[in-house]
Amino acid sequence: MDIIDAHHHVWDLAVRDQDWITGPRLAPIRRDFSLADLAADARRTPLRASVLVQTVAAAEETPEFLSLAARGDLVAGVVGWTDLTAPDVADRLAALREAPGGRHLVGIRHQVQAEPDPEWLLRPDVARGLTAVAAAGLVYDLVVLPHQLPACAEAAAAHPELTFVLDHLGKPGIAAGELSPWTAGLRALAALPNTTAKLSGLVTEADWDAWTTADLRPYTEEALELYGPDRLMFGSDWPVCRLAASYETVLETARELTRHLAPTERAAVFSTTALRVYGLDGLLPTPRPAAG
Repeated sequence: MDIIDAHHHVWDLAVRDQDWITGPRLAPIRRDFSLADLAADARRTPLRASVLVQTVAAAEETPEFLSLAARGDLVAGVVGWTDLTAPDVADRLAALREAPGGRHLVGIRHQVQAEPDPEWLLRPDVARGLTAVAAAGLVYDLVVLPHQLPACAEAAAAHPELTFVLDHLGKPGIAAGELSPWTAGLRALAALPNTTAKLSGLVTEADWDAWTTADLRPYTEEALELYGPDRLMFGSDWPVCRLAASYETVLETARELTRHLAPTERAAVFSTTALRVYGLDGLLPTPRPAAG
């Protein structure tokens, strides 16, 4: 079964610093990561195409990502960044759509997890930006922490015309074994039909050095129960995942956690949900050679 990886990153530190990569624990990923590196790490997997997701709040990053997508090598869709609070946000989104590779722009994301205001998503200027994202036919990716999930649910309820995608299941405290209040927050968000979520970033929310598949299972099972396979999609969170696991290990772990699903349900998690939510039909690159 071909895989659509709904969440990964690339960066070139000579072009732009990733100022969030600090300290000795993150040192293994404080280097350049390219699409060629991703293809090499995923060479023994059936990776068909991917969604490239923003990393920093820099206006220049999204056009660069769109240019990568336009090459047709691997990236089908780009979740970029623009300032949602800008008065001309609609014009900025239109300019991105008109840029080289602009047809690959499928969503917008902001590092809400870094905002000190837990209700940042509910600010009037942000709400105006979310309305513009919906009007542009894009989705909105949520990168948040568990205490921000209530605001996510309120924002999603206020914007039923906009599809919200929860990255990394809202970053539950797996290493500490914390299920509550994350479960309550996830339940409220999942109750809204215009929300979906990614099975991504879980290994780095667990103990990087000692995690097991069993550690991730309660969180995956909760997500499957609340969202169902048709509203969940696999994402590697490469290269961040390399802090705790290889690309192949992340994929195999996700396969193990979903092994009990019917074939059509597994296809949804690993391919068709991402194709539908991000509107990737017509954007897929030329198929890669079969994995050897």
